[in-house]
Amino acid sequence: MKRNFITRILLSLFALTLLSGMAVAQASTAKTSKAKSDSAMAAPASADPLDINTATKDQLDALPGIGEKYSQKIIDGRPYAKKTDLTRKKIIPAATYAKIKDKIIAKQQ
Repeated sequence: MKRNFITRILLSLFALTLLSGMAVAQASTAKTSKAKSDSAMAAPASADPLDINTATKDQLDALPGIGEKYSQKIIDGRPYAKKTDLTRKKIIPAATYAKIKDKIIAKQQ
């Protein structure tokens, strides 16, 4: 009788250990999946930089802080030797340039 009781307790402990291990594995998998989906969602934000010498008005409008007025000024001021020409030529303010400097380039034609 004692042996049967001890066997049941051991089997119960084994089952609890097995189930808690599975729960930890599921939680780990869920975190990994979430991290992968978060990085996949972030990928488009770090896409290729936009060339200010060839970008369309709509592409320029999509940049943070650049609206219709600034996008037209950027187009009118082309060509640019360097992306810093946007502030040097007073096309956009320095604060706006700071928002987009990592998202743009100025390729030479």
